Amino acid sequence: MDYKKYIESVMDFPTKGVNFRDITSLLEVGSVYRSAIDEMAEFAKNKKAEVIVGPEARGFVIGGPLAYALNVGFVPVRKPGKLPREVATVSYEKEYGLDELCIHKDSIKPGQRVLVTDDLLATGGTIDATIKLVKSLGGVVVGAAFLIELKALNGQRLLKDYDVLSLIDY
Repeated sequence: MDYKKYIESVMDFPTKGVNFRDITSLLEVGSVYRSAIDEMAEFAKNKKAEVIVGPEARGFVIGGPLAYALNVGFVPVRKPGKLPREVATVSYEKEYGLDELCIHKDSIKPGQRVLVTDDLLATGGTIDATIKLVKSLGGVVVGAAFLIELKALNGQRLLKDYDVLSLIDY
């Protein structure tokens, strides 16, 4: 399916000079959203994923339905203070400074096969931090899946050791 035709480009959002790729226009069309999740689910099945992990917030919109389609669990990765049990935390660099992500320490079992997912791969910082969290708990990252990849930002350089599925490239 040509998913690109369902993505709206919004110039100068969130700041001047940025061409924001809005996935909500794709999510609004149920058959297209389902097709995208089904395609990612096939990729995850081939990787024998046992659990799906996704960072907040748009990673939940992809990861939750993907886990449901596979009949496996979904593990959220969140900002500090958002998860109620004991967490593992990782700091990572963003465009404008440091940020942190957290995961419940008991959410991934050692040796468990994990597919990480998000709506968009840009510079790769968020997904790289997510992978570090999974690995810190003993999980085995079997791949990564995204709706969109912004090739010019070269996020794949941080994912060179993993199989990556991107449904749309810009």
